[in-house]
Amino acid sequence: MQEIHGKKEFQAMTERLTQRSKDLKMKINHACEEGNIILLEWEMTLSFKKYPNSSIFGLSRVTLNENRMIIEQRDYYDLWGDIFDNIPRFGKAYRKFVKKKFG
Repeated sequence: MQEIHGKKEFQAMTERLTQRSKDLKMKINHACEEGNIILLEWEMTLSFKKYPNSSIFGLSRVTLNENRMIIEQRDYYDLWGDIFDNIPRFGKAYRKFVKKKFG
């Protein structure tokens, strides 16, 4: 969906996300490290103005350099599915559409 490079761009992206929601929480449910790769299983809870809280579940793959600084991060999650699941009637329609079109 988006690609960013650098600490400043990452900070700007997270600031935009926090400005769009009334409340934002991030919880790390599990972490695993092997060599220079860290896998983080997480749950992000967002609260938008007109809708109930939405939980988005995902996994981040973080790559570190020899100084243990992050050089790459890749996130995997179903943004629209997790948000639409919390909208009455719309979530079921979305899941039915996805199943019909993508199996």
